[in-house]
Amino acid sequence: MTVYFHHDFYEEYTSDPAAESGRMEAIVEELSTVVELVECEPATEDDLLAAHSSGHLNWVHSQGLFDIAALAAGGAIQAALRSLSEPSFAVIRPPGHHASASSCWGFCYFNNMAVSLLRLKGDGLIQRAFVLDFDLHFGDGNVNILDRNPWVEILNPEAADRDAYLEEVRIALEHTAADMIAVSAGFDNHVNDWGGLLLASDYKIMGQWVRAAAKRNGGGCYGILEGGYNHNVLGTNVLAFIEGLADI
Repeated sequence: MTVYFHHDFYEEYTSDPAAESGRMEAIVEELSTVVELVECEPATEDDLLAAHSSGHLNWVHSQGLFDIAALAAGGAIQAALRSLSEPSFAVIRPPGHHASASSCWGFCYFNNMAVSLLRLKGDGLIQRAFVLDFDLHFGDGNVNILDRNPWVEILNPEAADRDAYLEEVRIALEHTAADMIAVSAGFDNHVNDWGGLLLASDYKIMGQWVRAAAKRNGGGCYGILEGGYNHNVLGTNVLAFIEGLADI
């Protein structure tokens, strides 16, 4: 399994929790002996403009965040392309699922999920996509950009009970016919993070379900990092999901 990363993601590019020092280190420490880490390349402006307005790109430029945000989006594209041959994951930041076509909030600047899926669809590489967003927070940016497209299904699980939450995910994945399963993988709903709901083993199970759905549909699957802010458990949770996704 290939995991995309870049050392520039170690930089504290702003003062929000997603950019905090130690966050990427916690993940890479867990992953580096288990999977291959491949260096990200930035997304092109054309790729970004498939999801965002030119005014939004100009605004991100004005904040001094264009380079790091484009690098994250590029990592998502690489993971998406790689997923056509094997499951893949992008350890990237800034996250993206709160970035809409012309605005953003919640530590996000470019919508990494939308940019990557629109690249696959634009290149004629997929027919349908199913987006599972298991971040604690509703992925409003994913919905804003992608939900208008009839070829995209999006699930933001809403159940407050752990068993019901997992069942919602399982049933949706069992019923989708999409040939690409893409995951906005936020780990802030862990029992020891902001949401206080899920276990590390739950992330592994969801990864297994994603892989099974992709295999059943004759397609691919990939994940991209969104939230997750308790550095003490973040690496373990990311690894658990990747183990499920890659059947390690």
